Amino acid sequence: MTVHPNLHCEAYRDIARLPMAVCAALAQAEQADVEQGEAWLNNLIAQVFPNDPGVAFHVLYRGEHVLAVLPLRRDAQGTVWALGNFYTSLFQPFFDKALQAGDLAMLLKAVLAIHHPVVALRIAPMDVQGRHYQTLIAAMQAAGLWVFPYFCFGNWYQPVKTNWAGYFDGRSSQLRNSVRRKGKDFEKAGGTLTVVTGSDEVDDAIAAYEAVYSSSWKVPEPFPGFVPGLVRFLAEKNWLRLGIARLDGQPIAAQIWIIAHGRAAIFKLAYHEAFKRYSAGTLLTARLMAQAIDEDRVREIDYLIGDDPYKSTWMTERRERWGVLAFNPRHPQGVIGAAREFIAKKAKRLLAGIRQRRGT
Repeated sequence: MTVHPNLHCEAYRDIARLPMAVCAALAQAEQADVEQGEAWLNNLIAQVFPNDPGVAFHVLYRGEHVLAVLPLRRDAQGTVWALGNFYTSLFQPFFDKALQAGDLAMLLKAVLAIHHPVVALRIAPMDVQGRHYQTLIAAMQAAGLWVFPYFCFGNWYQPVKTNWAGYFDGRSSQLRNSVRRKGKDFEKAGGTLTVVTGSDEVDDAIAAYEAVYSSSWKVPEPFPGFVPGLVRFLAEKNWLRLGIARLDGQPIAAQIWIIAHGRAAIFKLAYHEAFKRYSAGTLLTARLMAQAIDEDRVREIDYLIGDDPYKSTWMTERRERWGVLAFNPRHPQGVIGAAREFIAKKAKRLLAGIRQRRGT
């Protein structure tokens, strides 16, 4: 692989002090996915990784031109991770169109040197069909790392090719009848559906969401400041669609959607267990779908993380998110980790073959 001349690497520890060219690159990456933008990453660092010395933005330049930005974090055990956590549905950082795998290998070598000693790199979740994923694997191999791809989760989504009425007519009769019947019942019982979009109502909307969440089946948030911080910056940018279902004024279901750059991302949803019979979550989804399609005119609606059965009732397409685990053969623990991963994969394939021959 050819490495272009005039390349150099820089690492920035403080997101507030990123050069303008790097901020512009993050803004460009944000066009494809909000999670790659400066606002999301700033909230993530502030709420999940405050004062973490392992956080760094690794940047590859050709002259003054930014070729790649890799937001990463080294943990205390010597593994370098994509900057994200369970809130992250896609890691798709800024890669210039001219970036080649050999160029990116140079940046990865700089990452190994800056975070020395490094046992492994774990970059996930990524679009398994995308250029970022393929380029990163080739770059890791060119940098001398031992690479092991792995499946993360399924991702259900809906390309929007019609209006709300056309989309809704394409859903199953069971779902259509449920929305109509439950909608009438909910309205008769004193139920209302509202969607908060701006900063004026954001504090009340956050309080309503948190009241529903605390009464739902979900475990408490380990980083309680992340969602409020997210909701506030989304409202400031007019990207927020926070749906709230109320019964006689009490919030009983809530959903946080992100509408930005032609995409709708369904980020969080919850409902009050005591009012499950009203199917308020289903009614909220229908309400927000209608707004996203007819008013916001998005080109895609994305359910983000997981293969939950209900998602296929609303979405027609599925894709996969994968990760890459790359071990450093220059570190003893890297060699041991690679050996364990290799043996585990061999054993898994062997077991699958045995089961197939047995017809189980």
